[in-house]
Formats: sequence, C-alpha cells, structure tokens
Amino acid sequence: MPQARAGTGYYLVSTYDVEGQKSVDFKYWNADYKHSSSVSSPELGFGYGVTSRWYTELSAVWIRLHGRSDRLAELEWQNDYMLTQGQYAFDLALHTSVGRSNASPHSYSVEIGPVLQTEVWRTQFNFNAFLQRDYRTGEPEQTQLVYQWQVKQRWKSWLQPGIQGFGEVGKWNDWLPEKRRSHRLGPALFGSRELGAGQELKYEAAWLVGRNSARTAKSFAMRVQYIF
Repeated sequence: MPQARAGTGYYLVSTYDVEGQKSVDFKYWNADYKHSSSVSSPELGFGYGVTSRWYTELSAVWIRLHGRSDRLAELEWQNDYMLTQGQYAFDLALHTSVGRSNASPHSYSVEIGPVLQTEVWRTQFNFNAFLQRDYRTGEPEQTQLVYQWQVKQRWKSWLQPGIQGFGEVGKWNDWLPEKRRSHRLGPALFGSRELGAGQELKYEAAWLVGRNSARTAKSFAMRVQYIF
C-alpha cells in the first residue's frame, strides 16, 4: 500500500531563483480518515538558496497519532536544482530528498524526480512525478511512483487562489489496481507579504479530499515561510 510521505504527499515542490535567501519553513498537515483515527504532522525546516539554480533545505518531521503526543519521526534533506531558467516555455528542475527515520532500527528513504512549471498569462501550472524508495532492514524494497499537480491564479500578491492534487499509484513499473491507488485534490490559497529590509512572509493552505494511503480521508495542509 503506497503511503503519503510528509514532504511531498501534501506540499507541492516548486522552484525559483532564490540565491542568497534564507528561510524558516513551518509545515503542518492533518489527515482525518473515515473509518480510523486521525494523523497529523508538524514539520520545521531551514532553507537556503545556495546559487541561482540550487535550493537546499534541512527539516525535522514530527508525527502524532490521534490521542497521542508528538514524536520526532524523521530528519530530511531536500535539494532542488534548476536545469532551465526561462529559455524555454517551461522551467524544469531536478528534485531530490533523503530521509532518516528516528525509529530503531533506523531506516532511510530516497526521493527523486522532475519538477515542471509553466505560466500562461497570470496562471501558473505545475506537474511533478517522483520515485520514492524506503530502505528498511529485513523488508523488501520497492520503488514507488507518486505525483503532484497544481494550478494557481496570480491575482494579488497576498491572495492567489488555486487547486492542488496529489497521489500515489504503487510500484513505478507495476501500478496497483485502481481501487487501491490514492488520489486526492482540493482548493488551495496562496499569498505573500513584504516585510521590508529583504524580508517576506509566504503562506499556503489546502483542503484535500479523496484517498490517502488507500483509505478515504479529508486532509488539511498548510505552510508558512519566513524569508530573510
């Protein structure tokens, strides 16, 4: 059964030239399953634009099962490298992420794939497809295929409506039957506010319905970035 990873199961990866920018990145999602307990996860990261093409971020991920206290679940290192920068009708980047679980014995995860972005007037379109693989002692290793998409209207800097979708289809070369795949989508809001002196506050929030880890669920996801 494919699982929705904290990073890319709820938050779309997009890439821009942010050379020299530092950011504190707070994320949170909650999944309310129809026939079982809810799950939530806060995440705190620090990001940096190393060059005009390379963005890197280190994050700590906590997990909370319904009625229990938070526990540190994983440490993640994300790197996004822009392969194009405006010379084509679309932008292409390579996304990678490696994670180390805090459970004992430790397990590791790897994620890699293309990030595609284009714009038509004030409407931005994104589509990403990632390969994910977990490495756990004594368990078979399978490479899973997941996807993300987004449509966003750049109306005002402080309010940009859109829609997002996420999904997991199973093993990359042997998809699960349709009834066992996970697909979810819903409305999203985005915005930013300049704080002066090179500082900026960015936010996004989404309400997603559909299947999460092959179970019916309603999910809320939010992200706030302080850029300086």
